[in-house]
Amino acid sequence: MDIKSMKNYLYWLFCQFELITCSYLMEPWEKVLFYTFNITMLVMLAYTAYIFFPVHISMAFQFSPCPQHSSIAYRVTAQLCSHPH
Repeated sequence: MDIKSMKNYLYWLFCQFELITCSYLMEPWEKVLFYTFNITMLVMLAYTAYIFFPVHISMAFQFSPCPQHSSIAYRVTAQLCSHPH
C-alpha cells in the first residue's frame, strides 16, 4: 500500500467517524471540545489498561489450581513490584 492510498484510506476513516458521530454538523469550537473529550477518554482507558490489567491478571493466576500458572503469577508480580510506577 503506497502513501497516497494510505492517506486516502485514513481520510475515508475520518469521514466515516464524522458521519457516525454526526460531528460534521458541529461548529469548529464544538469539534475541538468533542475531540478533546474523546481523546482524553481514550488515553485514560489505555493508561488504566496498562497499569491495572497486569496486576489483575497476575492475581487471577495466583488463585489458579495449576501450579505452573501460580509460578508465572509469582514472576509477574515480582517484576511489577520491582518496577517503579
